[in-house]
Amino acid sequence: MIVATVRMTIQSRKKGEALEILRSRGEQCSANPGCISFHLYGDLLEENVLMIEEVWRDEEDLHLHLRSDEYHKLLLVLEMSIKQPEIRFDTVSTSTGIETIEKARIHAK
Repeated sequence: MIVATVRMTIQSRKKGEALEILRSRGEQCSANPGCISFHLYGDLLEENVLMIEEVWRDEEDLHLHLRSDEYHKLLLVLEMSIKQPEIRFDTVSTSTGIETIEKARIHAK
């Protein structure tokens, strides 16, 4: 599983346009069978910061996505960024949930 995150700072006057493009892109991305999830976030502490989080089944699906016309739209939005965007691709081999909290709290007693 690969988690792709992009964090960008958009000018106030361009934020509406960027959100429209990213929402549309999210719908298209989510329909892709290799896409496990797509989320678009706004930073509550920094008004013009947007973040995208995509989770992909594997590297092959991610690479197909990165070469797509759909991804080209994200690259166009990144050009609107007033700061260097932060882009990360993290490969996840395992994932846990609340059981990790429960296990840690039991051992702490």
